[in-house]
Amino acid sequence: MPFIPHTEEETREMLDAIDVDGIDALFEEIPENLRCGDLSSLGPGLWEQEVSQLMQEKARADGQPLCFIGAGAYDHHIPAAVWQLATRGEYYTAYTPYQAEASQGTLQLLYEYQSMMTELMAMEVSNASLYDGASALAEAVLMAVRANRKSKSRRILVPRGLHPHYRATVHTLVKNQDIELVEVAYDEKTGQTDLDDLARHQGEDFAALVIPQPNFFGVLEPVDEMTTFARANGMLAIGLVNPLAMAVLQPPGEWGDEGVDIACGDGQPLGAPLSSGGPYFGFMCCTRKLVRQMPGRIIGRTVDLDGKEGFALTLQAREQHIRRSKATSNICTNQGLMVTAATIHMSLLGADGLARVAAKCHENLNLLVEKLTGLGEIEPLFSGPVFHEQVLRLPLEARRVLRTLAAHNVLGGYDLSRHYPELGNALLVCATENRGEGDMDKYRLKMEQVLAARRQGACATMAKFD
Repeated sequence: MPFIPHTEEETREMLDAIDVDGIDALFEEIPENLRCGDLSSLGPGLWEQEVSQLMQEKARADGQPLCFIGAGAYDHHIPAAVWQLATRGEYYTAYTPYQAEASQGTLQLLYEYQSMMTELMAMEVSNASLYDGASALAEAVLMAVRANRKSKSRRILVPRGLHPHYRATVHTLVKNQDIELVEVAYDEKTGQTDLDDLARHQGEDFAALVIPQPNFFGVLEPVDEMTTFARANGMLAIGLVNPLAMAVLQPPGEWGDEGVDIACGDGQPLGAPLSSGGPYFGFMCCTRKLVRQMPGRIIGRTVDLDGKEGFALTLQAREQHIRRSKATSNICTNQGLMVTAATIHMSLLGADGLARVAAKCHENLNLLVEKLTGLGEIEPLFSGPVFHEQVLRLPLEARRVLRTLAAHNVLGGYDLSRHYPELGNALLVCATENRGEGDMDKYRLKMEQVLAARRQGACATMAKFD
């Protein structure tokens, strides 16, 4: 959408109307040492056409490599209609819909989004999104501490197989509120949460147990057993899930005998492009009994005095809505545009479409792993069932392999050595429905060349290939 600034004449007219000499005078209350100072390093301003050309040039510099990286952000196909509709002016510039009479379209869309998420998660209530998956989990942890009246503890059990960035984000947001995260080990053979290590905490006081599905290794967790354990020990169960996987897997509302109390995650697989890391959006669902502890906003459907259907904000728990210090969160506008895209995306694909995409992702991963392990020196690290990511053990440093593959326009996966050094040369690979067999053959060929260079044992050969 073009930005049309005020002309110098219009700016001068406004300043004269308020009897101010210049724009800087409007900010004179800001101390000099807090101002940004000289901005000459930014270069001269550009016309709209020049800005467009510059951004296209930057985008071309990124290239269009084959992407086999997952690790929380996934390269899925997004139908063209999704963003053609989401970027229409009535959606693209819509702000928080405080005035229900002027925002019925936005409110209805958010209501439809909530309805879709509750069905996908088999939960009773959904809010209208949060910032991203990691902060959604942090909000779920805070919510669990508030809501679990049976627990006097401010401790949360968190599997080590949970996404390391999520663990770091949650720690950052809760550490100064005296909430402790206690790690549960993963099984070295299966990659699943170690149920024996979890059992060590039986009878202890914890506010909640976080249950990822799948976990960061792409492995499917024993969610029924973990949910039952949480219930039996007075903990709330928090399901952290990939929403696309829930189209084919048992949803969190059906785990164990009663389901989880809170389900959350990142909605990026539902119509949000990778976009160099964002923006994405977080989602959260819960049981009806916890609805008043849920952060953010909820859209309700009602009828007006004439019996006509209408939509309105309800159960608002923000600090700006009277509650002040009693607010559950300061979540505000969050990622409404991303939710708009997700709603359109889910509407276009439907339940069957989402299930077909998820099934194709799983099929492609199996084919990719088959091709790579067929080289003879690569093998799966864990034996647990997976969705569309898997950890492979390499015969040399993953970092070195990835650098070489990237030079040949292949993003070969995620190096786990930084967060899980105990795994050795471990590489997390992903294959979505966007990867064809030809893409996988190219990956296999480049990997074969890397391994061949290693077998020759000549650094010069590797350097030449690089």
